[in-house]
Amino acid sequence: MADKEATVYIIDLGKSMGKANNGRSESDLDWSMRYVWDRISTTVAASRKTWTVGVIGLRTDLTDNNEDAAGLDGYENISVLQQIGPLSMTSLKELRPRIAPSNTNNGDAISAIVVAVGMIDSFTKKLKYNRRIVLVTDGKGPMDDDSLEDVSQKLNESNIELTVIGVDFDDPEYGFKEEEKSKLKAKNEKILARLVSQCKDGIYGTMAQAVEELSMPRIKQVRPFKSYDGPLTLGDPEKYPSAMSISVERYFKTKLAHPPSATTVIIKSEHGAGPSQVDEEADEMEGVERSGPSFAGVKQVRTYKVEDPDAPGGKRDVEFESLAKGYEYGRTVVPISESDWNITKLETKKSFTILGFIPFSSYEPFLNMGEAGIIIAQKFNERAELALSSFVNALYELESYAIARYVAKDGQNPLLVLLIPSPKLESETECLYDIPLPFAEDVRSYQFPPLDKVITANGPVTSNHRLLPDENLQKAMSDYVDAMDLSGFAVDDEGKPSEYAPLDESYNPIIHRINQAIRQRAVHPERPIEPAAGILLRYSKPPEDLVAQAKTQIEALIKHSDVKKVPPKAKGKRKRETIKPISGLDVDALLGQKKKIKITMENAVPEFKQMLASAEQISTIENATKQMGGIVLNLIRASSGSSNYDRAAENIRVMREELISLEEPELYNKFLRDLKDKLFKGDLGGDRRDLWRQKIVGLGLNLITQQESEASEVTEADAKKFEK
Repeated sequence: MADKEATVYIIDLGKSMGKANNGRSESDLDWSMRYVWDRISTTVAASRKTWTVGVIGLRTDLTDNNEDAAGLDGYENISVLQQIGPLSMTSLKELRPRIAPSNTNNGDAISAIVVAVGMIDSFTKKLKYNRRIVLVTDGKGPMDDDSLEDVSQKLNESNIELTVIGVDFDDPEYGFKEEEKSKLKAKNEKILARLVSQCKDGIYGTMAQAVEELSMPRIKQVRPFKSYDGPLTLGDPEKYPSAMSISVERYFKTKLAHPPSATTVIIKSEHGAGPSQVDEEADEMEGVERSGPSFAGVKQVRTYKVEDPDAPGGKRDVEFESLAKGYEYGRTVVPISESDWNITKLETKKSFTILGFIPFSSYEPFLNMGEAGIIIAQKFNERAELALSSFVNALYELESYAIARYVAKDGQNPLLVLLIPSPKLESETECLYDIPLPFAEDVRSYQFPPLDKVITANGPVTSNHRLLPDENLQKAMSDYVDAMDLSGFAVDDEGKPSEYAPLDESYNPIIHRINQAIRQRAVHPERPIEPAAGILLRYSKPPEDLVAQAKTQIEALIKHSDVKKVPPKAKGKRKRETIKPISGLDVDALLGQKKKIKITMENAVPEFKQMLASAEQISTIENATKQMGGIVLNLIRASSGSSNYDRAAENIRVMREELISLEEPELYNKFLRDLKDKLFKGDLGGDRRDLWRQKIVGLGLNLITQQESEASEVTEADAKKFEK
């Protein structure tokens, strides 16, 4: 099939397309453009010069097409908005404002199709192209069906696929029918349906189905990539005539898919980055089209330094070419220069050699190391096909796998692969599948205690223990697993049970979510990114209906496993246990001491701790923190130079430790933000910024982060940014 494509979109811009119908909040044009923008942006993202697009406006205020320019009648109110050609972000940006409802309802859709056919024939000539015309309309404009047969014949002669998608068109297969339809629209729907039926390649549908299917990710069609072409050997054919050698080809069966990669750029405003801020060599990004705000690529430069007492600053720059790789050997470093590096490389040659065979039972699936390949006989080589078929069937009948050493190219590192036979009895293609196997260094052997027995400290083994499940718990868990079975939860078109999560419908949410965001931002840069499609989140949690059906099994499992809800942590309570007298008496009450309600500057630290120790409410902790914070500010304000800095820092340190213990980090963080604001504004007796650098940052009295207290909302990055 041709790899070149020429697609023309005919978009109805009539006055009626500017209205919202059937309970929708957006106009028919905006609703329809969801589908068109998605298709166009996908073509732009592919960035292939052979995928060309043209756009025609139907029922426009102006007329701009070759047929009307040639003096032909019936082509009024049809405008070519985008000539056929590769579409870029710049042309997409220019096209967006031209897609708007007009002030007329005149314009013939059949004539617009004729204009599109002329554009495609003129552009593609007799070359091999996939030709498509996509018509999007609400069917409320006048249509002339006198030349319908001639138009369909021309479409068939030019091998053009016609797709008609109508706004609120009746579609019995999809299950949609518009009530109280006008006679004109009903007539136009019949005309367009008849035209599509007369085409060899024609699709007729309603816009509701097209918009609904936008959430379904489109899998990128990948061409077969040949990773090996050569002999598959058993023995050495050069030495022994009896050795096996089969000419085979290897292709990828599974390969890791990656989300699109991003390039680091800098936005350049009119008065922003100049030559001193942006590297001129990186200003133009090769192969990247610039659209919207001017941007430039960022050039990364790495420098290498070594300690040199004689150099300015104690360090000296060195050239990259003078560096050597050093490897730790005990407590010393062994350098290996670039010229000696070849001694570490294996001198391998391209080969695919079978080392031996193992039975099916000797292989564990968890040993699979990565991407699988498929091995078939060399094309148009009957001898190789017969030999590989014999080998595959022999392995299958003997229930054996083959172990092979695989080197894709000369000089590449070798791989050990497992060859799995796939005869024609089990698949359409008679082939071998290969899976990479681990080397000894790749295997991690961990020892875990058994789940079905407990080995006591004295040595005896017991199967009846509080840490082992009893019969009731095992039965409850077994029933729960059976109740949550997904293999037959879904229902197919015939109403029969089917698999809920088939492999061909399990899409990578990261890849498709990023692609969705890129398309939306490219078409509508000013709008927020829409939520992720439901199909991408489908398998992020179990089906609600299935959970409801398994409610009885879940309750039984909770009962027999004695699952209890963990109460939330009580804020304002110390993690460490308060030491109480053995007698249980309140020593403070016996001594007649009252609970502190005010903290003095002369004895701030012990009084602050005493007040927190007797706190029973959050308000008491807040009051103590507020008083302590006021004392710190007064100390800084009254300080002569740095005379009071140590006392202030000690008070801050105590406040920080106590509030971490009480799980009230936000009280401290709020105080510290207020302190920094006052310090840098000069509200505490002049320039006190040296206190921030020397005491707060120097002594590690920054914001309390999530790593220090679970109740904090401050991350490590936020804290580092704050202390600058």
